[in-house]
Amino acid sequence: MKKEQMVSIKLPSELVRELELIENVEQSDRSTTVRRLLSKAIRQWKPEHYARLYGNGKVTLERSARDAGVSFWEMLDYARARKISAQYDLEDLRQDLGTISGNLQDQA
Repeated sequence: MKKEQMVSIKLPSELVRELELIENVEQSDRSTTVRRLLSKAIRQWKPEHYARLYGNGKVTLERSARDAGVSFWEMLDYARARKISAQYDLEDLRQDLGTISGNLQDQA
């Protein structure tokens, strides 16, 4: 499997001018600039996407964190900050209380 692949895109002139500005400021070539910006955009997109899936009840918070490449606690904070309601119902609470109760009995 190749480590890198060539991707060709057409960009509006305004974006090319913005890229040139960033290239000058960062003193980097076009490929490096585009790679950095795209990588940053993907890192921002992932938590948004997987938090949305969590909010829609399609995945668990743990799964959304793993797939987004962040910790459970980071995803929890992310979801809270965006007011995404917890996908946790009464049955989940009963199950968790049963687990806790069982663990306490095992320790006794």
